[in-house]
Amino acid sequence: MHVSVLLKESVNSLSIREDGIYVDATLGYAGHSSEIVKRIKTGFLFAFDQDQEAISYSEKRLSAISDRYEIIKSNFCMMKQELKKRNIEKVDGILFDLGVSSPQLDEANRGFSYHQDAPLDMRMDQEKDFSAYDVVNQYKEEELVDIFFHYGEEKYARSIAKNIVLARREKPIETTFELVEIIKKSLPEKAKRDKHPARKVFQAIRIEVNHELDILEQSILDAASLLNVGGRLAVITFHSLEDRIVKNTFKQLTTVDEMVKGLPNIPDNYLPDYRLITTHAISPTKEEVEANNRSRSSKLRVIEKIK
Repeated sequence: MHVSVLLKESVNSLSIREDGIYVDATLGYAGHSSEIVKRIKTGFLFAFDQDQEAISYSEKRLSAISDRYEIIKSNFCMMKQELKKRNIEKVDGILFDLGVSSPQLDEANRGFSYHQDAPLDMRMDQEKDFSAYDVVNQYKEEELVDIFFHYGEEKYARSIAKNIVLARREKPIETTFELVEIIKKSLPEKAKRDKHPARKVFQAIRIEVNHELDILEQSILDAASLLNVGGRLAVITFHSLEDRIVKNTFKQLTTVDEMVKGLPNIPDNYLPDYRLITTHAISPTKEEVEANNRSRSSKLRVIEKIK
């Protein structure tokens, strides 16, 4: 069962109008989209996803509520182009919920989870050829070190990469549990105590397979450029790498131009077009974390177009 994170906070933050046009950049299993379509009467929702299973499920869920939506099978990095095809130049709100949906984690054969044995996969879009198997079995040792360190912030990246390369000389690494065992052998005992030892490496491989961080900053800038005045962009992140990109991009969009900062009268065209709605990221309540442990690391940041 998928439980949408920060559901009330994120949808409320969009200040939805009944006649507005909205975008759910990460449809998933339609938790946020369901709430959005309930609040629009003459408006419309465009929802993006790459995962056909999620799309099929969400189609049934949304059609039971409203017909004021369209699901677009595409990565959110194509949002601007896909909306343009539909003659949509501006919208009133956009929501990103980054990360993996619970059913993707729970479904063993997708290979996202280190708790279940499955083929190494981790593709959000099942029609793509490149998977976790390719990363683990084909990347050079230094490339593995690089992604584990930068995308997983894994301090034992070098040891893990070395042991992966040694193991695959004997035979290809094919399953999640084979990889988990290699990771466990690569870590000192103290590093295995608190959280699952494979957590950071699996995150890093998932990000690499799906190019998650490569497209994030530009996608946020594209989304911001689509907003009408008064429109809002809300982004939910799940780890520090994503959050840093969102925080810095929002700062860039909402800060006065350095050239004129400090002047007594700043010309209007040098003032930012956006303002922060959340000066500090919104985190889930204690009750939400207790009900859904996967929400614990989530953060919500929101900006509004002001001119």
